[in-house]
Amino acid sequence: MSGGADLGGMGGFGPIISEENEPNFHAPWEARVLGMIVALGASGQWNLDQSRSARESLPPGDYLTFSYYKIWLEAAIDLMQSRGMITKDELSDGKSRIAPIPIARVLSAADVPAALAKGGPVDRPTETEPAFAVGQRVHTINDFPETHTRLPRYARDKTGIVTAIHGFHVYPDSNARGDGEDPKWLYQVRFEATDLWGNRASSGDGVTLDLWEPYLRLES
Repeated sequence: MSGGADLGGMGGFGPIISEENEPNFHAPWEARVLGMIVALGASGQWNLDQSRSARESLPPGDYLTFSYYKIWLEAAIDLMQSRGMITKDELSDGKSRIAPIPIARVLSAADVPAALAKGGPVDRPTETEPAFAVGQRVHTINDFPETHTRLPRYARDKTGIVTAIHGFHVYPDSNARGDGEDPKWLYQVRFEATDLWGNRASSGDGVTLDLWEPYLRLES
């Protein structure tokens, strides 16, 4: 999917301005949203890649104008509505109208530190061997899927060099569609900035991406 989140190489957005001593949250509601996202993630109603896909699927105009936590909140609302956890009427007046749906887990406050420390590892065991080796030149596929992918638009149909092999990991494209984890080999690939963005890019710069095996082909 190429949406509002796929900004690499696009101009016209102005400089990135760093906020000195930026706080973790700019308003109390942002902290509440983060707490909701952590609790909802533990409920088992969707996986990590489905949550990413929901954020990236927001209309580009919304994605580019919403604040960080507003994006997370709107995506969570879409996910909850699609799974029958809330209704539009409940959102509009704050009154519960439907019975809660069964969920896999309720995350208590006491369990939050341990859950965050554990995280959600996505590496998986395998008896297969990677198709590519460190130092090999690879070419990315020229594909523009309608669903979630971790191959950014600016790096499609480009040549890079494998600089590391990360292991065998959940394939986000499949997992986001609800088609299962379908793990694949994951590689670190370095691209020259000039190969991505032309001669206006600095000849000394490069971009490193973590890319799954189905995104790659051997450079002919």
